[in-house]
Amino acid sequence: MLRYLQRKLHDCKAHTLLLIFLLFSAFSLQAAPDGKALFGANCASCHNPIKDATGPALKGVSGRVPSKDWLYKWVKNSASVVNSGDKYATELYNKWNKTAMTAFPSLTNEEIDAIIKYVEDYKVPGGDPKSPTPEGKSAPSGSNTLLYAILSIILLIAVVVLTQVNKVLGRTRDEKIGVKSPKDVAFFRNKVVIALAAAIGLIGIGIWLSGGSEFGRQKNYMPEQPIFYSHKVHAGINQINCQYCHSGAEKSRHAMIPSVNVCMNCHKQINEYTGAETHPLVNLEGETINGTEEIKKLYDYAGWDPATKSYKRDTKTGEIITKPVEWVKIHNLPDHVYFNHSLHVVSGKLACQRCHGGVQEMDEVYQFADLSMGWCVNCHRETKVQFADNDYYSIYKKYHEEIKEGKRTDVKVSEIGGLECQKCHY
Repeated sequence: MLRYLQRKLHDCKAHTLLLIFLLFSAFSLQAAPDGKALFGANCASCHNPIKDATGPALKGVSGRVPSKDWLYKWVKNSASVVNSGDKYATELYNKWNKTAMTAFPSLTNEEIDAIIKYVEDYKVPGGDPKSPTPEGKSAPSGSNTLLYAILSIILLIAVVVLTQVNKVLGRTRDEKIGVKSPKDVAFFRNKVVIALAAAIGLIGIGIWLSGGSEFGRQKNYMPEQPIFYSHKVHAGINQINCQYCHSGAEKSRHAMIPSVNVCMNCHKQINEYTGAETHPLVNLEGETINGTEEIKKLYDYAGWDPATKSYKRDTKTGEIITKPVEWVKIHNLPDHVYFNHSLHVVSGKLACQRCHGGVQEMDEVYQFADLSMGWCVNCHRETKVQFADNDYYSIYKKYHEEIKEGKRTDVKVSEIGGLECQKCHY
């Protein structure tokens, strides 16, 4: 009888170890990179799987690039690949208006593979290739997360049951040989359980601190605005220059929110939205927006009467009856950070999309980049200063001479003080 119980106990332990192994395997599968989520978080603002946007369509990219290793380098730091003289990289850079792709050094090779697999397997909902999903939104795809979760719960229950069986068999064995069984320790007082919980907690905190925490940043923040203003309609379809509305971007540190008078320069004549058939306005919740009604909201704020084509005035003072549009600010930097728009737009000659993403493709604007210190510093390390025909940098005579003599081909922002602390913190 004793040998039988010992053999059963040995088999029970073996089964328990096997179930624990399967449990961790299930969690490993569940933790595999999610290509759809990674694409939405990092790529969707500039790329669509099946149509060109700010950047090229990504479906089929595996067959276009020189190699997988090349693709890894390009995603993590496209500027360095272009600077290396790579022919394909240079052609791609020139084709897309010499706009450098945002670097993603934190993406692992496995995560990049997951993104590529997602775009390569991407299928248009309904099977109609002429009706791609809107930019910035990914097509629905199946997920095995629920299946893995159910499997993990079943295996966990099995482990608990077999552990209890193991205890019963142990007590039976001890009784047969006359050995006093130790008292059961409460689950929450078990040293193994406490050590395991502490280890999981420390690992979780480490992951949160290294990449999971946003530290108060607002990447992908998309608040609802008092007026549904589509940048895609204005800056994209109608090609209105960003600085027509945000005139401060080239004159001061602030880009400035345009006043309703700027809006009324056009909307005194344009009193209805006629592009509903070619470009229907849809908000994040999928609700269709009536563009004409949004223009009426603007009139209410501006105090404009479209019937009489005149402003409403106070009968006593004669002043125009207006009220400010309470726009919700999206891009917020900490108070201890100094950022000057004009320095980047005029002196640095950077496109607005470099920091704000493809706003010309956004119906509802959201924060494209996390605007962290690391993100800014990385840009300063990679971005070339445009010395040619730029009087702002004429004082750097040494660098101009070295370029003429062929000693250097370019100058990075980091080489002209772009990494000095007092440039942004003073």
